[in-house]
Amino acid sequence: MKNPLLALIVFFSTFSFAQKLQSPSDFLGYKIGSHFSRHHQVIDYFKHVSTAAASNVKLVEYGKTNEKRPLILAYISSKENIENLDNIRLEHLKSTTGSGTNKKAIVWLSYNVHGNESVSTEAAMQTIYELLTSKKTYLENTIIILDPCVNPDGRDRYVNWYNQYKNKEITIDPNSKEHHEGWWNGRSNHYMFDLNRDWAWLTQVESKQRLKFYNKWLPHVHVDFHEQGVDSPYYFAPAAEPYHEAITKFQRDFQTTIGKNHAKYFDKNGWLYFTKEVFDLLYPSYGDTYPTYNGSIGMTYEQGGSGRAGLAIKTYAGDILTLQDRYSHHLTTGISTIEVASKNGKKLNEEFKKFYETKNYKYNSYVLNGSEDKITALTKLLDQHQIQYQQGQNTNLKGYLFNSSKTGTFKSTTNSLVVSTNQPKSTLVKVLFEPKTKLTDSLTYDITAWSLPYAYGLNTVATTAIAPSKAYEKNNLTTNSLSPDAYAYITDWNSIKDAKFLAAVLQEKIKVRYSKTPFKIEGKTYNRGSLILTKLDNANHKNFADELGKIANTHQKKLFATKTGFVDSGKDFGSNSVQIISDTKVAILSGKPTSTLRFGEIWHFFENQINYPISVLDADYFDTINLSNYNVLILPNGNNYASFMTSKRVTALHNWVENGGNLIVMGKALQSFINKQDFKIKKKIIEKDSIKSPKSFAKNEREQIKDAITGAIFKTKVDPTHPLSYGYNDTYFTLKLGNDTYEYLDEGNAVYLEKQNTKPVSGFAGSNAQKKVQNTLIYGTQSLKKGNVTYMVDNPLFRGFWENGKLFFANAIFMIN
Repeated sequence: MKNPLLALIVFFSTFSFAQKLQSPSDFLGYKIGSHFSRHHQVIDYFKHVSTAAASNVKLVEYGKTNEKRPLILAYISSKENIENLDNIRLEHLKSTTGSGTNKKAIVWLSYNVHGNESVSTEAAMQTIYELLTSKKTYLENTIIILDPCVNPDGRDRYVNWYNQYKNKEITIDPNSKEHHEGWWNGRSNHYMFDLNRDWAWLTQVESKQRLKFYNKWLPHVHVDFHEQGVDSPYYFAPAAEPYHEAITKFQRDFQTTIGKNHAKYFDKNGWLYFTKEVFDLLYPSYGDTYPTYNGSIGMTYEQGGSGRAGLAIKTYAGDILTLQDRYSHHLTTGISTIEVASKNGKKLNEEFKKFYETKNYKYNSYVLNGSEDKITALTKLLDQHQIQYQQGQNTNLKGYLFNSSKTGTFKSTTNSLVVSTNQPKSTLVKVLFEPKTKLTDSLTYDITAWSLPYAYGLNTVATTAIAPSKAYEKNNLTTNSLSPDAYAYITDWNSIKDAKFLAAVLQEKIKVRYSKTPFKIEGKTYNRGSLILTKLDNANHKNFADELGKIANTHQKKLFATKTGFVDSGKDFGSNSVQIISDTKVAILSGKPTSTLRFGEIWHFFENQINYPISVLDADYFDTINLSNYNVLILPNGNNYASFMTSKRVTALHNWVENGGNLIVMGKALQSFINKQDFKIKKKIIEKDSIKSPKSFAKNEREQIKDAITGAIFKTKVDPTHPLSYGYNDTYFTLKLGNDTYEYLDEGNAVYLEKQNTKPVSGFAGSNAQKKVQNTLIYGTQSLKKGNVTYMVDNPLFRGFWENGKLFFANAIFMIN
């Protein structure tokens, strides 16, 4: 440098910067990797960094968790890029429509989506520090978006638990308590949802808020940092088969490019690792696949450790795995990823633009028919994903019919929803809507079917034609102005929106009846389950019509007034076939017998989907509870009921049901009632082949999948006259998650699988499993004196996204009397 004064200024500026910007260890007061940092400490450090290195860092709060912890993103780049950040973003997004001249590489790093896989947040702090000190050269042509903690509620639950129970001296003995989290572990978020499986379904507040920002950037590379079992070496890309067929050759090849760069550093340090195993790229709702289907190089990195490892643990091999080891590995792959992206910025931009070119997919259009409520629910999800849609036209279309699994003619109307693959998000449309996903390998990490038309219960055609359509017109808001002179008000019952309205009405102590039979009144026909609110039942409400109208308008429910209870056909409103819905007090079992995820789905359903109160009863004090305080008790799916469900507890539940209780038993909880007292549930028994040839050890896993069902969709038969099935027609597509099967009940079978439908319409089911599901129960009820037992073999609330199953669950709560 020729100018000595300028050199002196640069020297002192650099010195001042180094003094101001502290490392995580210096700022926190302990060596990074020697202690678990609470979330507020992580936030404080990132605020410090954004102040000390303001020219290179922009910090944004993108939302808050259920427990009101902040969710943040740090944008890291050169001074020039940070000053021009939004222009770079907008120029990059132009690539999705064929233009755009962006030359910067964009890398998004997501840490700690599973709260007890907590080392990654420690690595995130060191990563940003390294980028601002020793790795600043990468910032010239790279925008790094760093989310230090996707799941703060789960992280703090784990960290607080660990700090409470750890020994003063680090204990490596894997039997010690600090290596054994309890039932309420830190993996999931507040509602016990797995956020790593919610990218596509957006049921959780963290996912919804994050995706708004993700869609503003659509990065070239996205990494999701995880941990696995303590005895596993490090895993990084390339991923295992199956890859979805929509994933491009470049996306596959670039995973290998990145993986080889990681291997260079791991080889140098003598660290063990593996690739191309276990973690595939198929299910669309992961932190690697969802970005991939939006044009990114989406990857999962897995460090051995997770909630068991604590600060240090002795592995099966006799080695000591420390938090320091774990964070060093994640730090290395994070920096290595940025290095590769920085060196390949031009190629990443070229291929990203190619990804968004017009695709020649098999189906050009998906046209969907169904109730207004279900169509509206789907459009809300599509809006969040920025998937375009249109309104149908009156025409006949030929294509693959979802309901019959064959080619035929489909009637499109002006009420139809049209979703085309001729749009920027074409790949995401293909993946989320295709009737059958092509499997290159049947050994997968997750479910193999998820198609949105089945999930939302919409009659759909997939057609190679470009379906005629026009701009989508949203319906006008419903405004009820109810006459106080009406005899009663009537509304339909066919969606979860209706259940939400019912829940709101019941909480205002307004009495509601429902019809067990179809009826016609004043020229209008109503189906089973229709809600009837009479003036007489609610005489204690002085402003009944006004109160009811306000609730109906809030929930966008159209009410029809009638001046009589005398029907044209069906049963009059005073008939025993028009029953009042009882004051429903609901409780759910929590604790070790149950699955945290399955418990969370139910808890979230009540608190966030229908907004109805529920009491959580823990297994630890279950025997002390007076069950007569509740008229509905839910036993979620779980693997530990065998020891919990003693004969004494079975008897207590039996007596409670006989006295009017409504018991809802789900998933593996059913096994505890087989051959117990008067419970009629029976396991399906399939005779095995008497002689089998021995299989080689290597082929054993392949043989086992013959008995497996990996999240496949089956067409089932529905009895629409059963209260559990109100709001449904005579068929339902169920998502079957395993091969547990049960015989038909003697009576009360609401939903069941017939012999001719044992081959899934989508997804994988092994040959033996297909035989096993013949003539088996899906949902049914059994009467026991004054009460009822509802058996739910399949999960109608799975991950909160199987929309068409939710009304079955609402019926089990409110319609089974």
